Amino acid sequence: MNPYVKSVQPGDDYCLILTFENGEKRVFDLKPYFDKPVFARLKNPALFKTMRVVSGSVEWQGEIDLSYDTLYLQSKALRPQLKPMRGQTQARSTALASVRGNKLPKARVTAK
Repeated sequence: MNPYVKSVQPGDDYCLILTFENGEKRVFDLKPYFDKPVFARLKNPALFKTMRVVSGSVEWQGEIDLSYDTLYLQSKALRPQLKPMRGQTQARSTALASVRGNKLPKARVTAK
């Protein structure tokens, strides 16, 4: 059984920022659902921002909703932002983030 949604916030470009009961923060992209007539109405930014959590799921005005199962299974985990340690520059912090699990930049090789 998937966790219930605890809170929801509107994100950029019709994404939902979700916090689940298990503490996970995830992002759900609503744009692929716009081809379904019921969700197409959510292209209206004013209506999109009326979202709220009801019984662990997310709903909007006009009887539009998404189940917590769909929201959990179709969303992507948010990666926590790394903050620079004391005395560390932002560039150094970004380099450490790359080494810790993200893609490393391609190395440039020059011929001598």
